[in-house]
Amino acid sequence: MSLEKAYLLLSILMFLMGFLGIVIRKNLITILVSTEIMLNGVNLALVTVDKVLGRVDGQILSLFVLTVAAAEVAVGLGLVVSIFRLKGYEGSSEIVHLRD
Repeated sequence: MSLEKAYLLLSILMFLMGFLGIVIRKNLITILVSTEIMLNGVNLALVTVDKVLGRVDGQILSLFVLTVAAAEVAVGLGLVVSIFRLKGYEGSSEIVHLRD
């Protein structure tokens, strides 16, 4: 197995682990971490494909994805902390009660 195939396999596994973390878990912080794992899997795939093709477009896109991921973590973590302080909720299934 070549190194590029191993990297692509690792990126697929990272994406699937993140997806399963989002689907299975109920804790909001775990869902945020799973989202980050998914985004890092996509970044690894972008950089690997660019290495194979000999281009830099995916690497530039990967930098934008990292920037958006950092902003997502900052905003998401702020929301989770404020919801926990106000209502005491720590699971995603309890957020439905905020409509009332």
